[in-house]
Amino acid sequence: MSTIKQPVGRQSSKVYRRRRFVVGLGLLAVLVILFLIIVQPGASKGDADAPKTPAADSTESAAPTDPSTSIPETATAVDGAACDPSAVQVAAITDATNYAADALPQLSLSLTNIGTTDCVINAGNAKQVFTVMSGSDVYWTSTDCQTDPIDAQVTLRPGVVMPLATPITWDRTRSAVDTCEAETRTAVPAGGASYYLHVTVDGIEAADPALMILN
Repeated sequence: MSTIKQPVGRQSSKVYRRRRFVVGLGLLAVLVILFLIIVQPGASKGDADAPKTPAADSTESAAPTDPSTSIPETATAVDGAACDPSAVQVAAITDATNYAADALPQLSLSLTNIGTTDCVINAGNAKQVFTVMSGSDVYWTSTDCQTDPIDAQVTLRPGVVMPLATPITWDRTRSAVDTCEAETRTAVPAGGASYYLHVTVDGIEAADPALMILN
């Protein structure tokens, strides 16, 4: 029986190119499979690879406040160097700007040592004066009918805001030293009238008054 033998010898360049192409595709497929095994797209990578959320910055941009310290309501005495008035910043504070017809303004203040060292100041209500004005007219002053004023020596630390422990309620009446009974006082004009709270502590005046609009 006769057989047909394949010719022996160098094959054409097309055959070699075809073989190289097939081998290249095989290698590419293997690489793709290995990549998918290692990366595992869509799978959770756990907390270690999760985006990190920056921790909240606990430092406030406003002036620091020590909530455990406030101007006391009882007589106190402490030792230390007296504050230079130029190193003490007094602020007049109200609980709102606009007040409804039945709302009574809450008047307050704060002290801030803008110096570089601790100092002592008498911040008791014997040294506090709250004055409500409209234009040049004085309508109410906290010392008109004050009873049992106290001295309170307090230490101011640099950069720490010291608020008043308890605000003073203004009953929206005009005060005078001879009208200390509520029934003898007259209500101040309202209906959108503007008033300003001025504050001094131990002779140091707040740079800016606080606006109150009474409706």
